[in-house]
Amino acid sequence: MLQAMNNIRFISALGGFAFLLACNIPKPLAVQRASISIPQTFGPGADTTTLASQTWRQYFSDGDLIAIIDSALHRNQELVILEQEMAIRRNEVRARKGEYLPFLGIGSAAGLERTPRYTRNGAVEEGLPVKGTRAFPDPLGDVQLGAALSWEVDVWKKLRNARQAAAFRYLNSVEGKRFAVTRLVAEVAASYYEWQGLFNTLGIIDQNISLQSNALEGVRQQKESAKVTQLAVNRFEAQLLHTRALQYEVRQRMTEAENRLRFLSGNAALTLKPMSGAFSTLSPGSGQFGVPAQLLRNRPDIRQAEFALKAAQLDVKSARAAFLPSVRITAGLGFQAFNPVFLLNPASLAAQAAGDLVAPLVNRNAISAAYLSANAQQVQTAVAYEQRILNAYVEVLNEVARLDNFSRNYQTKEQEVEILLNSVSIANSLFNSARADYIEVLTTQREALEAKLDLVDIKLRQMEAKVNLYRALGGGWQ
Repeated sequence: MLQAMNNIRFISALGGFAFLLACNIPKPLAVQRASISIPQTFGPGADTTTLASQTWRQYFSDGDLIAIIDSALHRNQELVILEQEMAIRRNEVRARKGEYLPFLGIGSAAGLERTPRYTRNGAVEEGLPVKGTRAFPDPLGDVQLGAALSWEVDVWKKLRNARQAAAFRYLNSVEGKRFAVTRLVAEVAASYYEWQGLFNTLGIIDQNISLQSNALEGVRQQKESAKVTQLAVNRFEAQLLHTRALQYEVRQRMTEAENRLRFLSGNAALTLKPMSGAFSTLSPGSGQFGVPAQLLRNRPDIRQAEFALKAAQLDVKSARAAFLPSVRITAGLGFQAFNPVFLLNPASLAAQAAGDLVAPLVNRNAISAAYLSANAQQVQTAVAYEQRILNAYVEVLNEVARLDNFSRNYQTKEQEVEILLNSVSIANSLFNSARADYIEVLTTQREALEAKLDLVDIKLRQMEAKVNLYRALGGGWQ
């Protein structure tokens, strides 16, 4: 007993000396904070009733698109993978929580031991009787039954900080899934509008093929009456073949867009159909984009970066606490006897208790390296957080400007298409009356076709800007 008390005093003195040395802990690295200046609004006004407050069901009114998004949210493989990542992070929180709670175990053990006769212990056991005339058992049994307690007292909150960091990483994974949902909704909507735009483009091409076929027949008849040469026939026919080639290219792009939606929705049997209204009448939005900069926090990726930063800060605290003495308490209570008959006898009751106070004295390189790495990761995470905020703000500005400029571009292109269509009628009339060359007819037809295709492309870019703006404002995951 005295020897045990001496051991405890020695350990306590050693821990006190280690505590003095542990106070010389490396200083944390300075976190380089960039100065971020974000204006209070996006564009004119400060209307908070904006796209960011809408769910994707409110934002996308097309019933077929809503059905495809629903299918994607239930069947997409990437979301299933992220759900398992969340489960892993949740289990890590449970594991970290268990580390700073006492460990209590119940067990039993049995064994035999035979001491050589011609040794000190053997000679002692030879002369020891057990219960009167009985000799000392040979071999000697050992049967134990009891409970053991082990507890590291979290004085410096090293374990609790680690548990809190794990909790922030779990929240990080939750926001990661939400960000994936936002991207998935946007990607499905973009692919859907792309298919609808290509379907509209295909209709324009089919219409022009019919017109060009009629024009080719007219030129052939004029060639038979010697009004034009074979060169004119060849030029009209070449233009018709060029338009037909364009038709196959558009069909291939439609197939790829449809297959992309099948992959995203997890539905291999998905079949798209044209929307009920005309593609050209789609509205990109109401234009209420005066969103305060604080609504950038709606973006799951920004909240994800914020939780990562909080976890990194707690990692630094946990790594710093590793330099300080650790306090561990162990205890045991149970029964121990050399024969199972005496195991539950009150005289076989055994108890043990001990306390340890230990801190690193020499060769703390591993702890220092872990601490400095945690500091460096904190700096890295802080810079990434600021970078994410700046990137989000720039994305919103770009999409707002893009939506406005494409709206103006669409209006201008509509006037161009109207003029060119009128020019095609004029060119055909002049050509039929021999007052215009066939080159003028071909050029006007080609320009009119290109302008109509450009008009569809601009409308598609408008819808892409609408989707990207909603994603930039952090919507789509509700």
